Amino acid sequence: MKPISPAKRTEEITPFIVMEILEKIHGMEAVGIDVVHLEIGEPDVDTPEYIRTATLEGFDRNETGYTHSLGDIRLRQAISDYYRENYGAEVDPGRILVTSGTSPAMLLLFSALVDPGDEIIISDPHYACYPNFIRFAQGVPVNVPVFENEGFHYTPEAIEAKITDRTKGIMINSPSNPTGTVMPGKRMDEITALARTHGLPVISDEIYHGLVYEGRAPSILEYTENAFVFNGFSKLFAMTGLRLGYLIAPENFMRPLQVLQQNFFISANSLMQIAGTAALKQAGPETRAMCKIYDRRRKYMIKRLKEMGLGITNEPTGAFYVFANAKHISTDSYALALDILDKAHVGVTPGIDFGKNGEGYLRFSYANSMENLEKGLNRLEQYFKARQ
Repeated sequence: MKPISPAKRTEEITPFIVMEILEKIHGMEAVGIDVVHLEIGEPDVDTPEYIRTATLEGFDRNETGYTHSLGDIRLRQAISDYYRENYGAEVDPGRILVTSGTSPAMLLLFSALVDPGDEIIISDPHYACYPNFIRFAQGVPVNVPVFENEGFHYTPEAIEAKITDRTKGIMINSPSNPTGTVMPGKRMDEITALARTHGLPVISDEIYHGLVYEGRAPSILEYTENAFVFNGFSKLFAMTGLRLGYLIAPENFMRPLQVLQQNFFISANSLMQIAGTAALKQAGPETRAMCKIYDRRRKYMIKRLKEMGLGITNEPTGAFYVFANAKHISTDSYALALDILDKAHVGVTPGIDFGKNGEGYLRFSYANSMENLEKGLNRLEQYFKARQ
């Protein structure tokens, strides 16, 4: 009898390399090896106390049933208020879909937006999972290379060269993972104008909003309503494991998205929605303090990596990553990252995880304590000296 094989579409899904490195680290730590984590984008600070308190109070009130499939109206209203107060954007709560993390929001959106063979334009490098979400929805990710000497920013000309009659959207991510760069408002305006000319929506991943250390990160909703916005609570509010995100979409997409949510997920976790509401309403002082901590780490890491000879032409001003050029050391970033892990016991993410144009780079996360950053960077310095 012929064995049953997994669906062919699963063969197109590439591994998430940083998670495989993290799992390798867990194996090393299990046998007593001390590894410094500079690979993963996970806040090391505690989830604020008022978020934990709000969650427990919701539990005590027995708010553990299904919510509205679009999300608890209290949270959707808080998100609407947040976008009005921070960006001057009017977002009706009926245009907000609350999900169990931002990843399900991506799965739902591309399922609702893309027919087989449709194309979504993304930058290269990009967040590693974007192409896999698009492919799983039977779409085609179309890469537009972005370059270090241009600040890793899209140019409208490069985007336009990739637009075809199958293009369904232009995706942006600012502040960016992996580069940490923030798209200037002028460039966002230019991309919006280009999208408008071609009748296309802009898909904006804003998960790192709030983590900006120079200037500000504008929202795409300041420029157009013909946009889809991903955001969530993992990064800014230190709630990675609580899995809470949301999608803002044009009104005509809300019913299809709602039906998909009802069938695939029913609703997001009720208690986590209470936690998210508290985060948006009370988090100002804590998030500002967190940003000051990250900024000190950012400056320290950039200085140390430059002293080691790694290339950082454009210093990152958002998220919590430094994307450093290591091509003079190795053009195989995966092998280099594994060698650093095995010999220096420091976890870093290879640039190839983020697309072909990320090859030769290493991504370093400063979402770790200053003590651990110093220890890890000291180990890296010794490692690079030993390679000379």
